[in-house]
Amino acid sequence: MNSFLIGLQFLTRIFVVRQSVWTEQSFGESVKFFPAVGAILGIICAAVAGVINFFELPLFTGAVGFSALIILTGGIHCDGLMDSADGLFSGREREKILQIMKDSRAGSFGVVAMILVAALEISTLAELARLSTEILVAAIFSAPIIARLMMVVTIGAFPYARPEGMGKAFAKFTTRRTIFFAAGETLLLLLPLSLAGGKFLICAAAASCAALIVTWKFASFATEKIGGVTGDIYGAVTTLSEMFALITFLLAAAVLQ
Repeated sequence: MNSFLIGLQFLTRIFVVRQSVWTEQSFGESVKFFPAVGAILGIICAAVAGVINFFELPLFTGAVGFSALIILTGGIHCDGLMDSADGLFSGREREKILQIMKDSRAGSFGVVAMILVAALEISTLAELARLSTEILVAAIFSAPIIARLMMVVTIGAFPYARPEGMGKAFAKFTTRRTIFFAAGETLLLLLPLSLAGGKFLICAAAASCAALIVTWKFASFATEKIGGVTGDIYGAVTTLSEMFALITFLLAAAVLQ
């Protein structure tokens, strides 16, 4: 339970009991509970978006749903996306890329990447809202869970690029067993979708496959550039896989309508 609470506090602005002292082991072991953290985010955002959608303003619903995810996480994953875009697309050598990614200032690549993600995610949520409130709620509940599973996959399957850093503890205590645990956890968390209809599980399965492909391609690209992944790459993977999970959920739902 302590590791779960640490993961919840680190990945979100939500905390039940504030953890002020973290050991490296408890911090690293929190990784296996990341999908559960995603479920909490999904429940809150789905409830907010579902209520707003009763006003039948899909674009506004999309903007509110996207904003809720940003607010609840404090934008931590968006920061990772922007830093990763600035570094990986800078055309520099490995050490310079790592230096750019560590810089707190946002560059042009990072800003463009964030604008594109925001536009795509808001428009996707708006289209989901137009299909139905049920589909919107199912999608926005599923995407954060799937995205945080993809973070676990990235942590466990790819080497850490820096000799030290906050993400080093994650990499140190994440094994294949952790990935399988998180995958089983994700499956259990998504099973309630079947209560609303089998098509929702099909959509979630398609979204998971798309997110995994995007995750593997992006993490492999980063590994080629800098010899591994970093905390910023973890954030970028989460943001990108969440967006592609929503897009795929929309496309699958439209086909199954």
